[in-house]
Amino acid sequence: MIGERIREIREANGILLRELAGEVGVDPAVLSKMERGERSFRRADIDILAKIFKQPKKGLITLWLADKILKTTKNQEYSKEALQLAMARFEN
Repeated sequence: MIGERIREIREANGILLRELAGEVGVDPAVLSKMERGERSFRRADIDILAKIFKQPKKGLITLWLADKILKTTKNQEYSKEALQLAMARFEN
């Protein structure tokens, strides 16, 4: 999710992968993997990208967190029940 969104924003702004990688401080090959979801963004990367693209942090951080949750729970037995329990805790 977050990788797809970053790619969309980058392309919409006409920024090359290697240019953005330089601004974020990662190798272009690493950023390419991040955009494809093969490697995770760090929270600090999200903060930098929000500033570069002048995007609200909330939206990007929400996508980043959702990716982390999905990667952790993917293909796990009882993941839906666990997520429902976690959501119930947030509501209390």
